[in-house]
Amino acid sequence: MPTMIRSDESQSSTAVNMRFAFILVTSLFFLWGFAYGLLDSLNKHFQDIFQITKLRSAWLQAAYFGGYFLMALPAGFIMKLFGYKRGILIGLSLYAIGAFFFYPSAQWHSFNAFLIALFILACGLCCLETAANPYVTVLGPRHGAAFRINLAQSFNGVGSFLGPFLASQLFFKHSVPNSSLQSVQYTYLVIAIVVLCIACLFYFTPLPEINEEVQLHQEAHIHSRPLFQNRHFILGVVAQFFYVGAQVGIAAFFINYVIENWQQASSSLAAILLGVSLILFTVGRFMGTLLMKWIAAEKLLMVYAIINMLLCMMVISLHGEIAVLALMIIFFFESIMFPTIFALGVRNLGKHTRQGGSFIIMSIVGGALSPLLMGWIADHQHSTAQAFVVPFICFLVVAYYGYSGHRIRQQIQAKTFQ
Repeated sequence: MPTMIRSDESQSSTAVNMRFAFILVTSLFFLWGFAYGLLDSLNKHFQDIFQITKLRSAWLQAAYFGGYFLMALPAGFIMKLFGYKRGILIGLSLYAIGAFFFYPSAQWHSFNAFLIALFILACGLCCLETAANPYVTVLGPRHGAAFRINLAQSFNGVGSFLGPFLASQLFFKHSVPNSSLQSVQYTYLVIAIVVLCIACLFYFTPLPEINEEVQLHQEAHIHSRPLFQNRHFILGVVAQFFYVGAQVGIAAFFINYVIENWQQASSSLAAILLGVSLILFTVGRFMGTLLMKWIAAEKLLMVYAIINMLLCMMVISLHGEIAVLALMIIFFFESIMFPTIFALGVRNLGKHTRQGGSFIIMSIVGGALSPLLMGWIADHQHSTAQAFVVPFICFLVVAYYGYSGHRIRQQIQAKTFQ
């Protein structure tokens, strides 16, 4: 009997540790969602402060997502070498260092210094994403993995829409440029302190360390084809590249578009509308997950992409409230695309699943390139609306992946030399 009691207590203690670990890791989803939510408001804010072009301001997104791209493989190596907990601590440390560097950047009044700060911050976020996404899936029974990651990602959405609301109150309420830049300075100083506090909490909290090698050996028999011989995986990387390009480009120039195409709108109101759009994004993720109970994920992906192509046409050709509303609705139909493309891309990869997932994460470098192209079009055409031809093309690629690109083709075995 005492042995059974100790066993029950041990299982209960493990369950409590798992739940607390899940809560802690879920906070990371909020942190990087909040950082991304502030990023798009900074784009327009720095245009006003530094009197720079849209192309120049788009380097904010290039620095941010360039950091993700360059850090993706090193982050995976860090997780494998040091484990999830130390990887998370490294990510939080880089996040805090990048946020702290906003303070001297504002003192120097240097746009280039802000780019360096964002790059460091994004390297930290990449470590957090590389750790948190797989860690959440293994923090509990395997059959509940999808529920856990969707629940955690919902807090990413909460952070994303709170960022623009905060920016509307802090960044766009000042008529004096220096005081406006100070609001950025102190906002990121507070963020850095909060991140360090969370890092301390992680440091002193014993987290269960999960060894995935056993699972990988168990699944090794599922698939033996070399990774890059999987057409659906390669096209998944391509589709994710274009999707993230569309998402980031649209958000980066959202405020510019609203101000140019709706005369009554101010920068503050446009930032609030961006926050509302990100709420639609979060709602869309919940509703899309529900719809997938009855509609195949690839079909829903294709339909949503086609709808967004039509909405992009409205954004390009219309003006006023209707055009702004069409732009906001795009966020709703974007919501399921990233996780759906990811899931379709890594299907049936067997022992290559983790490596394939790393390459799909790397493809978010599309978010560094599309804003530059959109900024160049907006500057040369003197219209942000014309730049939305870029996300139109991106959604076309996503629609193709949902229609055909996701299909797993059987490898034709050559018998010539047998």
